[in-house]
Amino acid sequence: MRRFKKILVVCDGQSGFENAFDRVAWFARTNGAEVTLIDVIETAEGDLARRFSALPGARGHEIKDHVIDVRRARLDALAAPLRAQDIPVRSTVQMGIPFIQIIRRVLREGHDLVVKGAQCASARPFLGGPDMHLMRKCPCPVWVLNSSAEARARHILAAVAPDPEDRVRNGLNRTILELATSLARQDGARLDVLNAWELPEESTLRHSLARVPAEQVDQLVAAEERQSAWRLHLLTADFARDSDMMRVLHIKGAAADMIAEHVEAEGIDTIVMGTVARTGVGGFFIGNTAETVLNRVSASVLAVKPGGFVSPVTLDRITEGART
Repeated sequence: MRRFKKILVVCDGQSGFENAFDRVAWFARTNGAEVTLIDVIETAEGDLARRFSALPGARGHEIKDHVIDVRRARLDALAAPLRAQDIPVRSTVQMGIPFIQIIRRVLREGHDLVVKGAQCASARPFLGGPDMHLMRKCPCPVWVLNSSAEARARHILAAVAPDPEDRVRNGLNRTILELATSLARQDGARLDVLNAWELPEESTLRHSLARVPAEQVDQLVAAEERQSAWRLHLLTADFARDSDMMRVLHIKGAAADMIAEHVEAEGIDTIVMGTVARTGVGGFFIGNTAETVLNRVSASVLAVKPGGFVSPVTLDRITEGART
């Protein structure tokens, strides 16, 4: 499946983007995609010139232009190996808040995938604030690669939570499986599809003060397991053609715990998972399960939005600070 055609690669100084280039080159070639490299100087328009104007005999605007030229030359050097493989590459240097400028570039140019290296920091969590901002607010899928990312995935985890009665959620789960199976086929990787289930408030129901007979709680648990398994079967049945490479796991437990434990136990290098909207809140926020998982894992993550998602970032003053 050739899904992505316009890939935006973040090449700022705060993320380990160098390790992303083998992955980007492989993905661009197999998808027939064009690539844009973006670097964002974290400063407001005009501030850079004012900062350098304090230097003796210096003309601030000229020095600002030189700084941008250096950043552009660096992007051109990074683009050269991609161009040598006949991959169409453009580059852009912008000024402003990085995640906002990246999202505005997506909105303006219609990019369908953002790829970046994780934030360069030795401390946990693996995904820093700028990465989480992108995952929360960018309208297209965001692929954050860890420092050991290889050109191809080896073991992929697709985290799903099927619900045929919820059109948005079910559409998101289908998108997750479409991407995960396509990526696994493309990379020759193993694929685990994991659905964690549990009976809400089971521990409360089993408390002596609840006065619910144990056999009745057992019946509720069994009914929840059957219903959950049926929903998972409905979702995965349409992907039966991928059964040779796909292992479907239906595990009892809290989703965030089960996903994080499986990632560590199985050596998962790539997670494909969705984000969900919270109603009644302006903008869009990553779901509780996804937030918890992303703060506990160090695998590369391809985060997918549900259909109809609208980014809280707008195109207002999109050209401000841009130089392409």
